[in-house]
Amino acid sequence: MEWSIQEVARRAGTTSRTLRHYADIGLLEPRRIGSNGYRYYGPDELISLQRILLLRELGLGLPAIAGVLAGQRDPAAALRAHLELLELERDRLARRIASVRTTLLKTERGEEVMAEDVLDGFDDKRYEKEVTERWGADAWRDGRRWWSALGEDERRARLLEHETIARHYGRARREGAEPGDERAQEITGRMYAWQSAVRPPSRSHFAGLGEMFATDPRFGKNYDKYGEGTAVFVRDAMRIYADRNLTD
Repeated sequence: MEWSIQEVARRAGTTSRTLRHYADIGLLEPRRIGSNGYRYYGPDELISLQRILLLRELGLGLPAIAGVLAGQRDPAAALRAHLELLELERDRLARRIASVRTTLLKTERGEEVMAEDVLDGFDDKRYEKEVTERWGADAWRDGRRWWSALGEDERRARLLEHETIARHYGRARREGAEPGDERAQEITGRMYAWQSAVRPPSRSHFAGLGEMFATDPRFGKNYDKYGEGTAVFVRDAMRIYADRNLTD
């Protein structure tokens, strides 16, 4: 099946001009251009457009979207990653909605308002004490400064990159990979690069992060959602990578 550019634009809630711009920058080419100059799109192009629209809704700009699409050739895997990010955003918004609802209810009843109720969903500094105790005040301060300097597009891209790494760990474990083999260590190299954005972690730091992922449910759930035991697999792979490649 094919759809004209006008029909695609109408169904997607966008404009023909936007779709032509996507083609001009190499983001979304039509399947073909007819002899009359009309542009036509097939199912593959519609799936690509859906991915673009999802990433736009997540706040990514066009250059960042181009980078994401270039690194994700499997449409199903890409859509799973988008779904996971949407669910994370849904959960964050659900916490904020519940917080506002609780505050409104207690205010109307004249009840005492508790900080943990009012500020739930806004506590982006909730790990400050823990990070400081584990790795020092400089680690927290530098990390916060780095994160604050990122644009919204960059933050979304970082989250998407981590979700991709976590998903690849889960798939590797399910398919029989061992923590120390080439496949798992290639993924761990990407994890190390991802963790090195602020400063490259030392051997003990990197291995300690892996241990935290495996033993702390707050972090382990980010990996075990791709299969029970994935967090332990990540820990073991990170420990092996640290021993082989890093120094303190």
